[in-house]
Amino acid sequence: MHSIRYIASGRAELATEVVGSGTTIVFLHANVCDRRMWRDQLDSIGTTQKAVAYDRRGFGETRAEPEDFSALADLMAVLDATADGKPAVLVGCSLGGRIALDAALRHPSRVRALVLIAPNVTGAPDAIYPPGIEKLMTQSKDAEPSGDLERLNAMKARLWLDGPLAPEGRVAGPARDLLLEMNGIALRSPPFGADVDVPPLFHRLSEVAVPTLVMWGDLDFPHVQERCRHIAATVPGTESYEMQGVAHLPSLERPAEVTALVAGFVARSAGSGRRRTSLGEEPGQVL
Repeated sequence: MHSIRYIASGRAELATEVVGSGTTIVFLHANVCDRRMWRDQLDSIGTTQKAVAYDRRGFGETRAEPEDFSALADLMAVLDATADGKPAVLVGCSLGGRIALDAALRHPSRVRALVLIAPNVTGAPDAIYPPGIEKLMTQSKDAEPSGDLERLNAMKARLWLDGPLAPEGRVAGPARDLLLEMNGIALRSPPFGADVDVPPLFHRLSEVAVPTLVMWGDLDFPHVQERCRHIAATVPGTESYEMQGVAHLPSLERPAEVTALVAGFVARSAGSGRRRTSLGEEPGQVL
């Protein structure tokens, strides 16, 4: 059964969806989506575990007054309200992956395992775009000051759903409609403040000490693919998976496959003996 609650964090009320009971698995959405990008995962994984997804400030149904804030603190508020005092599995896509990594490094006792889907990583080398992709990025940036939100929304779908290496319109139907609806809400959102707590993480990847799965699509930006391979090579014991024929948002394109990958990894990681350690916190329990 799905339940919706509004979790207070600073001057925000984070719209949070909770399904099922058991090990808590929190899903963190990408910056062109909201919690609905995880619908299939909530429905399927929520039958055997507690699946949680929330809208960040400026997205979906979350209500937020303008203030500087910490996206990590918002996640901690969600964990306080949903995880029953136990470490949770974090599944993050894109910017959601960056927040999940931040949690694993700064609050290791709160994190049981990580699933990172095409994650952002602060402090990573700047992207270098091939000429064709550079042209698309310029067109997207030119659309921002125009106030033409429909054009900008279409450009975001072109880049992040279709993928810059694939034809425009490659992904159609309900997946595209949902992406345009979710990102349309974000584009129309009034100002809500800036995330002021964003430390560099790239140089600390080797310190991640929880079971980790990183996955990406072969139609995503080349620099995102390279970043994922770097994570797989740097975070100790990481599992990696490259999805064929998929761009930046695989949970929209192939939801059943993503659900199976997440569920299988969570089952495997349940018996892991890796110990969490980090500056500023005591070592966590053995998983």
